[in-house]
Parts: sequence; structure tokens; C-alpha cells
Amino acid sequence: MSAPLQQKTMNLKLKIWRQKNSSLPGKLVDYDARDVSPDMSFLEMFDVLNERLIREGEEPIAFDHDCREGICGMCSMYINGRAHGPLGGVTTCQLHMRSFKDGDTIVVEPWRAKAFPVVKDLVVDRGAFDRIMHAGGFVSVKTGGVPDANCIPISKPIADIAMDAAACIGCGACVAACKNASAMLFVSAKVSQLALLPQGQVERKDRVEKMVAQMNAEAFGGCTNTGACSAECPKLIGQEHIARLNREYIKAKVGSHTV
Repeated sequence: MSAPLQQKTMNLKLKIWRQKNSSLPGKLVDYDARDVSPDMSFLEMFDVLNERLIREGEEPIAFDHDCREGICGMCSMYINGRAHGPLGGVTTCQLHMRSFKDGDTIVVEPWRAKAFPVVKDLVVDRGAFDRIMHAGGFVSVKTGGVPDANCIPISKPIADIAMDAAACIGCGACVAACKNASAMLFVSAKVSQLALLPQGQVERKDRVEKMVAQMNAEAFGGCTNTGACSAECPKLIGQEHIARLNREYIKAKVGSHTV
């Protein structure tokens, strides 16, 4: 009986952005990642590297992570010039090392945007997204008994579009991919999701005005419709939501006689 095949491992060269805090300058530092299994996720490879750095008395690389299932949106890394790495429709935690080749050099950087200041190494402060949501990304409801499932009928086409917009996890890849660091895809997804549903009608006009105003206050860049945001979005949020945001904003301004 033949012996089982040995799993081939890889040796990689890593260039990783190290920055102590937002006040000090950072730089790319070279590391060797040895005996990397192709079945590791990108974050697991970082775990192994950090364990080695700790054993050697070095400071581990700081990076964001939580669910590691493509849900939380925290694993924001710019890998070889692309948000979340070389594959489309995945987050960094869903990227596996088999997407690279033995001997490859991999450059890993944090999101580059004025609105996302670096906290440490690969960790950025995405509090700007939270403040945009706080400005108007909510639905006011009166609490009480649980309503029947069909008491507010919503057509399937509308429900499908709203669910597509709600898939946004707020990772910031759209901002990182945009040459202007625009947050239009994120804001449009949140506005679109709530504007389509009957529960979101009460704040509909105020919501879009307040969220766009907060987005501008956070120093995000303007949208020039290049489509890079949708191309790099791990949840494949489409450009049609940006078009809907623009329509919602114009309607709100016309309704308030401020145009």
C-alpha cells in the first residue's frame, strides 16, 4: 500500500506595514513565512507568524479580526495592491494561501484613507462608518408585541434588492479601492436598504440628508463612478445602489426646498 502524499508547504516573503501609532511614521518590514500550508487562511498564516515573533521576543503584528467567517468586516488588509487580496467576493479571512505560489512576495498594508487613520500596524479606525450610521441609519419603531409575518407585505423583488444592500458588512474595502477614498457605496447600501422597506419611510428624507452630510464631514472623497468599489466589495454590492442614493438625495432636497 502506497504511503499517503505529503502536503506541500510554501515559503513566502512578506512585506508588512508596521506603524506604532497614528502619530509616528510607518514602513514596510520584511518577514519570512516558512512552511505555510496552502490550506491555511490568510489570517491563520498571520497567527503562525505572530506566534513565531513572540517566541523570538519581537512584537506581534497588530491586525483586526473577529468572526473569521466573512461576516464582521474587520479583517481589512490591502494585499498586493487589492483590498482583501487577489480573489473577488471574499474577505481576507476567507482568502486561503493556495491563492499564492511558493516563493511569492506578498505586500500587506492597511486601508489608505484620511477618514480611516491607522491605529497600529494593519489596524485602522473605521469609526467614521459608525458615525455615519448614527447620523441616520436607523428605523424608529414602537416596541410592543411581535407582529404577524405578513402584516406588512413586501414584494419579493423589493425584498431581494433590500437584502442585497443589507449584505454590506462595513469592511471599508470600497473606500480602500476608490482612488478618491469615497464612501458612497457603503452609504448607498445603508440608505438603499432602508429606503426600499415600508419600515424605513418615516425617516426617509432626513436619513439620506443626514448620512450624506456626515459622510462629507468625515473627509471621504467624492465619487467619480469608476466602479472600483463594487469590483472589490466582498459582498458584491452593485452600483445601482449609488444611483438610488443620488435619487433619494435629490428628492429629499427638492422636498425641503433647499435646492
